[in-house]
Amino acid sequence: MDVSGRRTGTTVLVVDPTSAGRFALGAVLRRAGHQVVAVGTGAEALVELDVRRREGALPDVALVDVDLPDMSGFELCRRLKARPHMAGLPVVHFSAGELAPGDRAEGLDAGGEAHLAMPAEPEEIDAVVRAAVRAARLRADDQAATRRLTLLSEAIVTIQAARSPQELAHAAAEGAARLTGAPAAVFVLGPDDELYRALSRNRTTLALPDAGAHRAVAALLRRLGQGQAGQAGVRITTVPAPLWPAGFFRPEVRHDARLVLIPTQDGRASVCLATPTRGVRRVDPETESLLARLAQAAVLAAEPLLMYQVERHVALTLQHSFLPQPHRLPELPGVDVVVRYVPASRETEIGGDFYAALRTGEGVLVAVGDVVGHSLEAATVMVEIRHALRAYCVDESDPAVLAGRLDRMLQRYHPEVTATVCLVLIDPATGRTRIANAGHIPPLIVRDTRSADYAKAAGPLLGLGVPHPAPTELFLEPTDRLLMVTDGLIETRGTDLAVSMEHLRAAATGAMPGLDALCDTLLTCFDHDREDDIAMLALRLTN
Repeated sequence: MDVSGRRTGTTVLVVDPTSAGRFALGAVLRRAGHQVVAVGTGAEALVELDVRRREGALPDVALVDVDLPDMSGFELCRRLKARPHMAGLPVVHFSAGELAPGDRAEGLDAGGEAHLAMPAEPEEIDAVVRAAVRAARLRADDQAATRRLTLLSEAIVTIQAARSPQELAHAAAEGAARLTGAPAAVFVLGPDDELYRALSRNRTTLALPDAGAHRAVAALLRRLGQGQAGQAGVRITTVPAPLWPAGFFRPEVRHDARLVLIPTQDGRASVCLATPTRGVRRVDPETESLLARLAQAAVLAAEPLLMYQVERHVALTLQHSFLPQPHRLPELPGVDVVVRYVPASRETEIGGDFYAALRTGEGVLVAVGDVVGHSLEAATVMVEIRHALRAYCVDESDPAVLAGRLDRMLQRYHPEVTATVCLVLIDPATGRTRIANAGHIPPLIVRDTRSADYAKAAGPLLGLGVPHPAPTELFLEPTDRLLMVTDGLIETRGTDLAVSMEHLRAAATGAMPGLDALCDTLLTCFDHDREDDIAMLALRLTN
């Protein structure tokens, strides 16, 4: 600033074909406090600008004569504006005497800021230069603000689309890194102090922090959260390098960490955005405000994901507790049974798939089913169906009657829930098999002749109150294998279920002999990033 409060120290590129003109303009501008770079042609101006761009020292404004020997000043302006790294350079045209209105319009159309008629008073030249620089800086600030808001919006959209705390951490880390231009680390602390962490891609993956560093961060977040328990709002604090583990921003390097976190009511800092401060330009208040908004969005998105993690753990515990494990299946005289249960990936919701193998007064009853929906409720209803089936089997064996009772149970206690189930009653002595199918994939009979066919058994879902047809009857040979699965094994989004069932039939036909071989072959063929749980039961007669 000079004594009048005007901003000085700008660099002006003067493009004037005459040495006298360059000298005169340079003298005026230097007296006003500007630095001057003078050239005589458009080509020289382009070369000078290329050199300065590589050095990161572009001038603040260009004063360009309209009448240059190799190109017009308007053409030079157009060439500058066509180069991405120079498009923001403000250009002021000048000429000896007044220009025609059409020429002035051409200068503005080429991207020029203004036009000076020479000779002009030194005050006017200085004022026009300062006005052009000021307008360019305002535009640059507006563009930078727009870009940062765009980056913030993109990061929030990605965060909101995350399907797990780990995905959320990665999205937030990338968003923070793009907003600050520096490496970033994000930590999501779950209710059981399980720490999900992610590092931005602009931090090398070599020499990642060890488990001790993660424990130290988790403990630090707990302390910071407890210190702000019950207080709303974003907390921004700096943790000095001795207290912040090395390696989160750059391998084996210690940095002061600038943390943006939002304590929860129970005294936890569930989401923390961390960026380095040592050796990196300090984050300005505007960027910190954007980071705070990013942290708020991450917290809002993390809450349901963390709650879901708890719910999923409870549901999986229920399923594994109440589904009989393969080594704990009951003794079933005359029948060999193999089961498989594969939960969906951690990113997908819990389902209500189940299987059962029970002794009855008329033989062996096996069942595979699926409660419609993915939630803790689906898992609990699954448990109720299994227990109800066990109770009903005490004095009833007919699979159609059992399906009707399960249907009425759902209508009475869970009127909003539906389920599919396939019930199969087998007499091991004769191979007589009766099947009641309530909206489920029918059993597949795999013959030793390298052929397989679905049993012709169909019926309405449980929970609809629609009468169930009489059981389908067939006879199993000792060499036959009967396979029952839930649709999680074969259902693929965008593929017709009938097509998937045919793929299953073909894969089962080509499986090696034995029940374990059949199940393992099908899991190998179909179990790739499944979005639903898989329950599978295979059996054969032992007589």
